[in-house]
Amino acid sequence: MPCCGQAPCNAGRRQGATILKQITDDLVADLDGLTFGPPVSHVYNPLVYARQPWDLYCERFGRSPKEVLLVGLNPGPFGMAQVGVPFGEVSAVRDWLDIEAPVGRPVDEHPKRPIQGFACPRTEVSGARLWGWAQERFGTPDAFFARFFVANYCPLVFMETGGRNRTPDKLPKAERTPMDEACDRALRRTVEHFQPQIVAGVGKFAEKKARQVVGDLDLNIVSVPHPSPANPAANRGWARQMTSALEEAGIAL
Repeated sequence: MPCCGQAPCNAGRRQGATILKQITDDLVADLDGLTFGPPVSHVYNPLVYARQPWDLYCERFGRSPKEVLLVGLNPGPFGMAQVGVPFGEVSAVRDWLDIEAPVGRPVDEHPKRPIQGFACPRTEVSGARLWGWAQERFGTPDAFFARFFVANYCPLVFMETGGRNRTPDKLPKAERTPMDEACDRALRRTVEHFQPQIVAGVGKFAEKKARQVVGDLDLNIVSVPHPSPANPAANRGWARQMTSALEEAGIAL
């Protein structure tokens, strides 16, 4: 999907960033004020305190259309929670995507899960695998993002009292329903913006949400293996599995 010149490229980036900014603003407003009970004790929204790197990500890579939209579930505590970019392993975001910007702090911060931004020393294994695969396969961010965009279904990070991460699918229905309604609207608008041929859920739950939200549109919805070390199969050559899953979906790599 080559660009037809510098000026059109820049105009496309600006338009994409404007649309994604509005989607983000609306999602943040829709999620504001939602409450979550035990065992959840803290909730972070990196689209608020890590908005600057997220906006940079959208400005640089949010041009439409894309061939493939990769959709994760929600941020990891050492990835997007720290730097505002989906699957945001710090070194990959800073050194390969060339994104670095100030990151604030959540209003109510868990003492065991401090936000350190780009100074975070922890590795987000899922992000290291995903962006490492993209770098190895495509070489440059521009080559990857000419065809792909990576987003999350839900931007919220949920932590239990002891600091353990809790995924959105584990929330009680009464808490999950208003959150899902907000995230559904944002996902559908994101898909409508990028007009992808394929929406690939990173993991089965993300695929399920995509089918629920945009299953009526004329596109192919598939799943690719989740790179988390919590997925036993991902610890046995995830990059190879990722390539195979995309090729089976009809994506030439």
